[in-house]
Amino acid sequence: FFFLFPRAVSFLPMHVLYETALGYALFQITEKDDISITSDAVQQAVLDLARFGKICKMTGFTPFRSPEDALDNINSVTEGVLHPLLRGFLESNMPKNKKGTLLGVADPKIGQAIKEDLGYDCTHTGVVPELLRGIRAHFSKMHKNIKDDSTEKAQLGLGHSYSRAKVKFNVHRADNMIIQAICLLDQLDKDINTFSMRLREWYSYHFPELIKIVNDNGLYAKLVLLIGKRTRLHDEVKGEELEEIVMDSSKSEQIVEAARSSMGLDLSEIDFENINFFAKRVCDLVDYRKSLHTYLVSKMQNVAPNLAELVGEQVGARLISHAGSLTNLAKYPASTVQILGAEKALFRALKTRGNTPKYGLIYHSTFIGRAQTKNKGRISRSLANKCSMASRIDCFSDVQSSKFGAELKAQMEERLEFYESGQAPRKNIDVMRGVVEELEATGAEDAQQETRKRAAGGDDDEPAMETSAAATPKSDKKKDKKKKDKKKDAAATEAAGDTAPSTPASAEKKKKKKK
Repeated sequence: FFFLFPRAVSFLPMHVLYETALGYALFQITEKDDISITSDAVQQAVLDLARFGKICKMTGFTPFRSPEDALDNINSVTEGVLHPLLRGFLESNMPKNKKGTLLGVADPKIGQAIKEDLGYDCTHTGVVPELLRGIRAHFSKMHKNIKDDSTEKAQLGLGHSYSRAKVKFNVHRADNMIIQAICLLDQLDKDINTFSMRLREWYSYHFPELIKIVNDNGLYAKLVLLIGKRTRLHDEVKGEELEEIVMDSSKSEQIVEAARSSMGLDLSEIDFENINFFAKRVCDLVDYRKSLHTYLVSKMQNVAPNLAELVGEQVGARLISHAGSLTNLAKYPASTVQILGAEKALFRALKTRGNTPKYGLIYHSTFIGRAQTKNKGRISRSLANKCSMASRIDCFSDVQSSKFGAELKAQMEERLEFYESGQAPRKNIDVMRGVVEELEATGAEDAQQETRKRAAGGDDDEPAMETSAAATPKSDKKKDKKKKDKKKDAAATEAAGDTAPSTPASAEKKKKKKK
């Protein structure tokens, strides 16, 4: 077999790296002949420790110093970064001759990092998964100082800390709030429509004419709560409240006239109680839907203000939800953003060789609805381009601003006018340069205002500085007076000492001192 397939042996790993919750372990493949033919031999050897111990032997093991160190190393492995501890372990345990040395790893990312940093060839395919499965099964028995209980406890603790860190430091946590809010908003719309249909059908037994007069679901539920029995609608107080709810005097008069000549049945008090209870629930759902919409608008203004300014908060949130996160949406090309949400129609068209869809979720934007039928495809392509630009600006910019989205929206308006009048719109590069210059100008103005505020705050210290500067000459005058007084005292003592006999040299010194 080896003569027929000589490359089968050359691709076999000589060493296998195994990452555990306790530390890094390195195993050497001793018997290549047993595993070079097929992986079935390895699968049979995995079940028996005696046979598997002849194939793999542990050549090195380095433990983690603490649980925090273990979490740091595992994060580096999952991100494909070579940790200093792993680098030192491989440098000290791997053979110095890097040519012809093949290292088996579980993750291709860490294998690529080892290849780039240390120069060892790495593989994660072939018999490597089977070898790692055998190592994982017999690891505690292949090392003398490691027990099964300690391994299980370390795995449990590291798994909890790793999951906790992933949830706590999730980059897309703001995007997840938007995704949940828009999904709940869509579900609320469906539920409100379903419950309103049931309420209309239920109350129409008593007042069937109200359905044709009032079309709004929330307004209909409020009117059901207010009216109750249609015979009580002739009260003046209810008439005023009815006009306040409907916000139209003519429509309130129609409701009153319809109640007088209604063909509905008379219901019992228990029936009205249940109808009113159900109508109150529908009103609560409508109010909660409004509050959830305001929450979604505020979230979109904080996370993706340019995308929200361009296509609206709901369409932008649906794009983010369908892509999974704002980062994924920013990575999509404009052609993918254009048909995002119409995947079934796309694959059906590819299968049947029909016309592919022109738009997906961006169809709900106002620009496509305002365009003519022959220009809808062009407008959708242009809008997808602008959405891709806006999402990338929102995702990767340091300072959040909606000015880019406003200019892109104005550019789309110019595109609509171009298809109607023929006036050419502005180019993307000119629009982007204008916005960048405007932001730089506003940033410079803000910096000037800050410097002015600091200067205004520092004016209080100037009088103190002036007083101290004015006080320095006085202190210098005092020092000069003190020096003159000392000289006078010295001259007086010398004059008093002139009566004593003195040498000519001492007399000259005294004269110099006097001068």
